[in-house]
Amino acid sequence: MKEVSIKVFGTEPPCAKCNKAYKIATEVQKDFKDHVKVEKVNAMSEEGDKYGIMMTPTIVVNENVVCVGREMPKNELEKIVKRELEVE
Repeated sequence: MKEVSIKVFGTEPPCAKCNKAYKIATEVQKDFKDHVKVEKVNAMSEEGDKYGIMMTPTIVVNENVVCVGREMPKNELEKIVKRELEVE
């Protein structure tokens, strides 16, 4: 089975929404065990520039921006991860 990458772009120090977004992403990671990798990334970094981050939190799944400016509900993020795992 393939691996799904979730990047949570936020501020440093993190705001409440950024912390919540990262917490939700790590909960999803636990549900899918070894198939999901979660990374916290500073929105002001070079990588943030690559995605054109303008608001935080921003959630990127397998190089696709899926949510901007809010924490994504866990069930929505799980649906995206499931869909990504099915794609071969």
